[in-house]
Amino acid sequence: MVAEKVRPKPQIIRATPEEKALKFLTIHDAREINFQLSPTELVEHSLRQQEGQLTDTGALMCTTGKFTGRSPKDRYIVRDNLTDQRVDWGSVNIPFDAAQFDQLYRRMCRFVEYQRVYVRYAVAGADPRFQLKLCILTTSAWQNLFCANMFLRLTDAEVADFEPDFTILAVPEFQANPAEDGTKAGNFAILNLSKRVILIGGTGYAGEIKKGVFSALNFLLPPKGVLPMHCSANVGTKGDVAIFFGLSGTGKTTLSADPERGLIGDDEHGWSDRGIFNFEGGCYAKVVDLTREREEQIFDAVRYGAIVENTQFFKDTHTVNYEDTSLTENTRTSYPIDFIDNAVIPSMGNHPQHIFFLTCDAFGVLPPIARLTTEQAMDYFLLGYTAKVAGTEMGITEPQATFSACFGAAFMPLHPTEYAQMLGEKIHEHGVNVWLVNTGWTGGSYGIGQRMKLSHTRAMLRAALTGVLSNVPFVEHPVFGLAMPSTCPDVPTHLLDPRQTWADPAAYDAKAAHLNELFGNKRRSFTQQTTIV
Repeated sequence: MVAEKVRPKPQIIRATPEEKALKFLTIHDAREINFQLSPTELVEHSLRQQEGQLTDTGALMCTTGKFTGRSPKDRYIVRDNLTDQRVDWGSVNIPFDAAQFDQLYRRMCRFVEYQRVYVRYAVAGADPRFQLKLCILTTSAWQNLFCANMFLRLTDAEVADFEPDFTILAVPEFQANPAEDGTKAGNFAILNLSKRVILIGGTGYAGEIKKGVFSALNFLLPPKGVLPMHCSANVGTKGDVAIFFGLSGTGKTTLSADPERGLIGDDEHGWSDRGIFNFEGGCYAKVVDLTREREEQIFDAVRYGAIVENTQFFKDTHTVNYEDTSLTENTRTSYPIDFIDNAVIPSMGNHPQHIFFLTCDAFGVLPPIARLTTEQAMDYFLLGYTAKVAGTEMGITEPQATFSACFGAAFMPLHPTEYAQMLGEKIHEHGVNVWLVNTGWTGGSYGIGQRMKLSHTRAMLRAALTGVLSNVPFVEHPVFGLAMPSTCPDVPTHLLDPRQTWADPAAYDAKAAHLNELFGNKRRSFTQQTTIV
């Protein structure tokens, strides 16, 4: 009788986090793999590879190449069974073919197998119930440092047991072939929400990474009862939370960076059944004309571990010249949120007591501060109004109204009214005070009037936050129907009614009527109505 051979038991080998990451990325190998490097190591790699230079404060200065901002017309979402009926398709959310995405994904994976790559695990979302676990691959050390700054950082123990649920490939060197891949150009940012993959190629602008994640959260969180918001947030000593919505240039980062209040976050938050929470672990602030006198907290955060993008040095120095916009006006810095002395860690807060909609009204007709009803809040949230001024773009010779629904239409996959509906319900449920704040012009339009003084805006915010404005008489604006306070400490009374600041009241009336007409035209573009439940 022949003895039966005993099959040896398979040897169980625990995969390293690095091996798991590569498998998750569907990448078998690469020329050089750098996994979960520390900020110090990433700075050293960046300098060795001549990706940037150190400033005299220790920050890493980098340039992003041809693209110094996002390219909205080259952002796509894969259209499939999950997204077909839910995404608000159009010029913002551009559909992309699923089969072409798979083809492009395979080509990118093959491409990076010949590159030096940097792989990082990170998390988006301070509330553990709604976190998005990320596996991010970049081909530059500085972009990996950007991700280390901007997303929530993990301990070694957390890395060892990490199971990612979203993949990001950011490969500036990879160019799409429009004829073959279905893109408009060589650069692209594509979200596949079914496969949970974000592909970014042909652009070195790191902001595409963070906004890709934000877009994914804006799709995933509303069904869970969480309102995603493009806003900054801070909190007072008594736990009173304020959030600030606003498009670029309206003062969102500046006004939320208040030394008397804790900073929860400067850009992206969720509002759940327990309160608000930051999506990010860092800040991404504009630095054009930055000075310590104007924005001390941001200025002092530009130190070792931080990144400054597309800035220039003063001649023969390593001192950043923040007035130099020769590369772009969109100069920025990224740094971990704990570089701000009064940052709130973990970045969570109660339900907000105050919401501020910031607008830079270059027409000079909106009041510097006004109290909104819930219906008006939903209306202005949908409008997302600010104004571009002459000289900011080619061909702009006078103020032009700009509308971005929800103050972030470029990142909102769902119809804007879905977000507005959620906002209205939460304002109603929690009795939130909502304010419209004009950080733009007074005494006339751009070129005639003057920019609102920051000290006056801060005084009005302080009066709203402390309840002072709740105890003063209000008057209704005759054109916009907004409730304007009649007095405010440390603010000249005549500034509170914008018509009184114009030398020619008739000219004011005409300009206000013109802006109100633009509002009406925009409102008619929203075919779906919102109601408070």
